[in-house]
Amino acid sequence: MSLVDGLDMRAAVLEGNAGGSFTIRCLPVPQSAHGEMLVKLEACGVCHTDLHVWKGTVRPGSGKPPAQILGHEGIGRVVATGPGVDRFVTGDRVGVPWLHDTCGTCDECLAGQESFCQRQRAHGFDVDGGFAEYVIVDANFAIPLPDGSDAVSLAPLMCAGVTAYSAIRRAELRPGMRCAIFGCGGLGLYAIQIAVRSGAFVVALDISEDKLELARAVGAQATLIADDTAIEKLGSLGGMHACINFAPTAATWPMMIGSIRPRGRIVATAMVSTPVPVNQEWLTGTGVVITGTSVGTRLEMRELLRMHTDKPFAMEMREISLAGVESALEELAAGQVEGRIVVRYDVTP
Repeated sequence: MSLVDGLDMRAAVLEGNAGGSFTIRCLPVPQSAHGEMLVKLEACGVCHTDLHVWKGTVRPGSGKPPAQILGHEGIGRVVATGPGVDRFVTGDRVGVPWLHDTCGTCDECLAGQESFCQRQRAHGFDVDGGFAEYVIVDANFAIPLPDGSDAVSLAPLMCAGVTAYSAIRRAELRPGMRCAIFGCGGLGLYAIQIAVRSGAFVVALDISEDKLELARAVGAQATLIADDTAIEKLGSLGGMHACINFAPTAATWPMMIGSIRPRGRIVATAMVSTPVPVNQEWLTGTGVVITGTSVGTRLEMRELLRMHTDKPFAMEMREISLAGVESALEELAAGQVEGRIVVRYDVTP
């Protein structure tokens, strides 16, 4: 019998349909099945994808209702293991990322591109997530973490950080290339730092001067307001070898199309459902590659954590209690968040 059997936990539970309120409820601590572990959380980041799940703008591919406990940027310790778990033992520190599991057999999984698996299940989306004191994680997808590292700074790396890392990899940046990063929220700020470390010249664009100030602080070599003058200004720099969009709007599309160099790469990262125009004649004449990225793989997560260990990423963090989840999501919806918000489970309302 586990030491937590019969115990209750606090969880922020999404009540009713999409857009409903979050209620702090006491629920039985879940039990780990074969291949799973029970993790007691220290912290969990609040992500823009949580906002999409809350508002119902994304739905699980299974057709089933989304989970009522959101959250997918968890950091904690293993307190119980199910049968078949041999990679971890009780007391190990782990990360709980977006991916709960994938099919493991499709072309994407076999090619090492598991984040594109169409049968994936995600924490806080298909299965209950990290806005609770305890969460179940598949041992094959848990992220091993060192003792002593700061839970708050690690939590956003479980989704925001690895998403930014994956986007930079898909941009195929090399030293001397010019990269425009659109949107300087949390993901954009991580991407700026990763792109700078790759040797690229980074231009950050946003509609907020305050966010551009943050971009400069983390290493962007140039910053621009994302307005009607941006295409000309990006062109005066010689055009961009890569354009990466982290802004949740289609308004950046003309700027990316207008500033990308021949054979450049446009990487869509933000979840934007509005259709955008593409001229196929222009594509054939420029050879521009248009692609997208979705979170990141376990290998990319390991690479990202090595970078963070060598030199921690700079990010403004705000710690909240579990009771502050709904307010935090409302701030995200209003575009009022600078940096990242993280639930700390030892913080009281």
